[in-house]
Amino acid sequence: MGRFRVLKNIIGKYRYRLMLTYTLFGAEMLGNLLRPFLFGEAVNGLISGSYRSLIYLGIVHVSYIIIGTIRHMVDTRTYSDIYTSLVTKMLSRRIDDTDVSRLSAHSTLAREFIDFLEFDFNFIIEALYNLLGSLIMLYLYDHSVVVVCLAILIPVLRISYLYGQRVRRLTKNKNDELEKQVDIIRTKDYKTIHDHYLTLRKWQIKISDREAFNFGIMELMVLPVIIVSLLLTTSHLGTSVKPGDVIGIYNYLLKFISGLDTIPYTVQRYSSLKDITQRIDFVEEV
Repeated sequence: MGRFRVLKNIIGKYRYRLMLTYTLFGAEMLGNLLRPFLFGEAVNGLISGSYRSLIYLGIVHVSYIIIGTIRHMVDTRTYSDIYTSLVTKMLSRRIDDTDVSRLSAHSTLAREFIDFLEFDFNFIIEALYNLLGSLIMLYLYDHSVVVVCLAILIPVLRISYLYGQRVRRLTKNKNDELEKQVDIIRTKDYKTIHDHYLTLRKWQIKISDREAFNFGIMELMVLPVIIVSLLLTTSHLGTSVKPGDVIGIYNYLLKFISGLDTIPYTVQRYSSLKDITQRIDFVEEV
């Protein structure tokens, strides 16, 4: 039994609808990536009396809005159908009374699984666009800025790996407790129920604290990247630097940093997804 058989079954049955939504999302992200460049060019153009880049910016922005609106509508219909199909299949299986608590927890985890496909996966794709796309665009502005950005990737990946190891254990402990929920509620014992929710709270707080600490470390690391990159750009280009170029460089630096911030989050969500698929892997087909 493959660990990710559930995911493979979903992709197989809904592959064309998923292909449509991810194609729309890719086009949406391409427009989002181009906007800082066109904004900078529009500023440079207006300074020299040209409106061409401003018109291009308007066209790309309107296209981005239209594609994004359609994509959100398609997303809702696709993923609600997937969730309904998955949970109905799970809950319609013959089960013993002793399995009700675990199955109830699995239906909750299934919602988290679908949320990963609908929101988190898109978030991860957007991060890849921000990381790779920003590096390409920054390379067009100033090669040295790309070197600075790449230098920070190694410590970020190392920190993210350690973060993922810790979060994986915490997520498993939280979901272990969640699987007991229905049985605990059936006891109707105040202390037992209270202790159960306190335990869930404890694990959630530990996960949140780890996330907050990791966020602080990441933000401290990226500040020197912004400072050094802007100093390098102004020193290399000197007086020939255009205001629009500085705007473009700064915006792409922010996009790159946004992509870096997503790496630990991706590790966390992957750990959660891995644990969920291990628990609901008994579903034979979606």
